[in-house]
Parts: sequence; C-alpha cells; structure tokens
Amino acid sequence: MFDFFKKDKTPIPAPEASVSWGERLKQGLSKTRKQFGNQLAGLFGGGKIDAEVYEELETILLTSDVGINATQNLLADLKNRVKRQSLDDTVQLKAALKESLSELLTPLQKPLNTSTHKPFVIMLAGVNGAGKTTTIGKLAYAFQAEGKSVLIAAGDTFRAAAREQLQVWGERNNVHVVAQTSGDAAAVMFDAINSARAKNIDIVLADTAGRLPTQMHLMDEIAKVKRVMNKALPDAPHEVLLVLDANTGQNAVTQVKTFDDALGVTGLVLSKLDGTAKGGVIAAIAEARPIPIRYIGIGEAIDDLRPFNAHEFIDAMID
Repeated sequence: MFDFFKKDKTPIPAPEASVSWGERLKQGLSKTRKQFGNQLAGLFGGGKIDAEVYEELETILLTSDVGINATQNLLADLKNRVKRQSLDDTVQLKAALKESLSELLTPLQKPLNTSTHKPFVIMLAGVNGAGKTTTIGKLAYAFQAEGKSVLIAAGDTFRAAAREQLQVWGERNNVHVVAQTSGDAAAVMFDAINSARAKNIDIVLADTAGRLPTQMHLMDEIAKVKRVMNKALPDAPHEVLLVLDANTGQNAVTQVKTFDDALGVTGLVLSKLDGTAKGGVIAAIAEARPIPIRYIGIGEAIDDLRPFNAHEFIDAMID
C-alpha cells in the first residue's frame, strides 16, 4: 500500500477504481474544457465558415495558451483542410480542428521505454513547485506495479523537505533512497548509481534541485550533476525528464527551451493539468520544441500520472 505525501504531509488519495481513465481525464481537464471546449462548442454549432469564424477561433486558441505560432500554423492548416475537403459548415470544422491538433501532438506520443539499460537512470529536472517530488513518487508506484525494482536518489540537497518526503515514502514502500545532508548533489548521484548497480536495481529515479531558467550559474550546476552521472555509468542518464506545471502556461515553453539547451531534455511530464485552464499550452510546446511528452498528471491520486495519448487528450479537451 502506497503512502506518499504532498507538501503538507497529507497522503495522496488512492485511485478511484470505479471511474474509467477516460472519464478521469475529462474530469481532470474540466477547466481547460470550460475555457476551450465549451467555447468551441458554441463556434461549431452550425453556420457558414467565414473570416469571422476564423477570427473567433483564433481568440479561443490564444486564450487557451496555445501560443501565437501554434495558433497561426493551426489556422493555416485548418484553412487548407477546409479548401481541400470543400467544407462549408462550422460543424465540419470541429473534426478538421481535431485532425490538425492530432497531426501536431501525435509525434509527441512516445511512451518511455526503460528496458534498454539496467539500471535505467531517469534524471528529473524542473523549477521549484513544478511537482518533481510528487512525480517521482507516482513514477515509482507505476514502475513497481510493473514488477520493476526502484531506487531513488534524493538529489535536491537544497530543499530538506524534498529529501524527507522521498525518505518517508521510500521507507513505507520498500524503496531504497540514497540521500546526503552535505549538499553535494553530484555525490548523491554517484552513490545512488553505484548502489543500484550493486543491488541489481531496474530503475533509478534521480531528483534534482529546482532551477529557474534565468539562474544560469545554477543551470551549470545541474549540468555538472548530469556529467557525474555519466561518469558513474556510461550513457547515464538514459532519460532526462523535465517536469512542467501546466498552470504556468506560456512560461512552460520558455522552461522547455532553457532546460533542453542546458541538459538535452529527452522527455516531458506535464503536471497539474487538473488545476488549470491552460491545457492548450501542450500545443505551444509541440510547436516550439517537439520533445516527447512521456506523462501527464491530471489529479492527486497516486495513479493520476499516465502516459500521454494524443487522441485521448484531444477528445477530453474538445468533446
């Protein structure tokens, strides 16, 4: 039985077995649906496709944090589809928009494959408050459910609460947590990888201290941590996961660019989608830096972190 804690030390809720994932996804994206889907429903209620319809659609996309570039490209693609398919009614425009979004987002649907190395080392990065620590707990839960052994490296040596959270969860779920109080994150990573090799562990989840994209000297430190991991185990880390808080909207795009430039991000986790109307930022990210979205988080239950599926996401956001 899991017992992972939020920042206030209250347990994360258990899964709702009676509710399907599709329904939970729709519930989780309810704020985005209200902002995006409901407005689209009014727009796609029937009528002639004209300049006014495109203008209104542009406004809806922008206010849902789809971003200027993605919005312009989606509209251009949509107009081509309307012309190519001889569409003349706004009811038909809904299916065309879903097709355009699918072409944009489907390339990001690449599930994480952890079978290529043992141990498979996953380095997690992101700004403070993005949800890294909670994401680690949820990932560990998911990997254990697959029958894999997990070790956690508490590399956020600047925030004592992060270490405590991970240690408590590790103790109660038989997951070894490597931590230090010295403040040397690189040493934690080195020890954790060597421990994982000695114990024949399948997956290492390596936490790192929160960094702001503007703090270049601190970004250099996290890049150093990555280099130390590579020295401890050639090719490690095998995955660099950037955890993004969906509530930040367009700031998430800036974070993706900066962390990718510094670390070579290989996958994204979009967390806290249940708390925002800015779910459209996923399209802005796809346009600006099409890095695979490995997981999305749509709630506080331990299994509310799931692999990203473009079609399910689009349906939940629009239908």
